[in-house]
Amino acid sequence: MTAFFYKTCRKCSLALIFLLFLQSSQGQTDFSGLNAIIKRNEKILGKEYVVVVQKAGKNIFLKESEEFKLKTPGPIASSSKWLTAAMVMVLVDEGKINLDDPVTKYIPVFAKYMKGYITIRHCLSHTTGLDTEPAGILKIAQKSKFASLEEEVNNFASKKLIVDNPGEAFAYGGIGINIAGRVIEVVTKKTFDRVITEKLFRPMGMRTATFYNENGNAPNPSGGAVCSAFDYLNFMQMLLNKGIFNNKRILSEKAVQEMLTIQFPDLKVRYTPELAKGFKYALGAWVQERDDEEKGFVFSCPGLLGTWPWMDAKRNYVGIVFSKGLITGQKKELSIQVKEAVDTALDQ
Repeated sequence: MTAFFYKTCRKCSLALIFLLFLQSSQGQTDFSGLNAIIKRNEKILGKEYVVVVQKAGKNIFLKESEEFKLKTPGPIASSSKWLTAAMVMVLVDEGKINLDDPVTKYIPVFAKYMKGYITIRHCLSHTTGLDTEPAGILKIAQKSKFASLEEEVNNFASKKLIVDNPGEAFAYGGIGINIAGRVIEVVTKKTFDRVITEKLFRPMGMRTATFYNENGNAPNPSGGAVCSAFDYLNFMQMLLNKGIFNNKRILSEKAVQEMLTIQFPDLKVRYTPELAKGFKYALGAWVQERDDEEKGFVFSCPGLLGTWPWMDAKRNYVGIVFSKGLITGQKKELSIQVKEAVDTALDQ
């Protein structure tokens, strides 16, 4: 009887192990198409890159080069804008500012130069109406000539020409985001790099993320962050989870929804970078894909120095292509191909 019972249990155990193995193998996503794309484009990616996709906070795909890893920090250029917009929304949640407040409420010098109608919302959506310069590589590499964000933004108020009424034209650049960064400093009475570390990066475990300017000049809220792919994914997971990270509320659900809403859908476009042609703009990030009702469900914030982070709210995942070197037309196409390959794998 004992031998029979033992044999029966052993057979059941083997059957259970087989079923678990079968279930596990069936549950694995086939990323062979994505691997093939990366293999074909290694020359474009260069020697320093990481491609990672996360779902439910777990890596479901990770490809690292020998010289660049998931937690390796690097400059992220315009991918900084999404972080700055989130910091603004932290203060909105705290009731300290309103998106439709005029910036003159915090920076009175703008009224002196007839720029009192610019709001914080205009700043985060590139619709201030102020003359802006396309952010080319020379502009990004150029060190700030200002000792503080206050000095830089006061210079915008006095020197930048008004070329459109606020809210009537879209012109992508760094001016509006940096004005918003200065508003953050005024409200919190702390430097921008310090307050975003305290209120955003630290609560999400973003240990490599910083806006600190090593040369001692003004921090650059629109393009001066250094961050790893790992930390940026934490940020996007928070947005995907409607403001929650590791069971901790970072932003309200309402704040996240506002960040991901197209702000001015039918404006005259004065300037849009080539890598974002055809996209719309929310607050601090691009709306890369929209549904039939023109509601965004894929959001991205590419940086010219090689980062392309994106969040797919429909398929419920986040991803990033992080490589050293400029995002050229080839890298844009590659980043789009990577996302399409991920979507194909997840939709199977």
